[in-house]
Amino acid sequence: MVDREQLALVYKQNLENDIIKYIAEVKGIELRKAFDIYYSSRLAEQISEGKCGIENMDAKYLAEDLIENELGTQ
Repeated sequence: MVDREQLALVYKQNLENDIIKYIAEVKGIELRKAFDIYYSSRLAEQISEGKCGIENMDAKYLAEDLIENELGTQ
């Protein structure tokens, strides 16, 4: 039987990976830079803490929101 906590952890890790990859693609930057951007964002904190079910939203939507609201024109 699959442990729900393990499944949630894998889902969260995949979500974070998808967000980081999307940021790198859209901004035309290296994955390492996108990694740093993501983990210094409020979004990373919200997903980590499971606030408001945000960890269940689409990775592309979350990445676009991060780019628009936290990066602006960087």
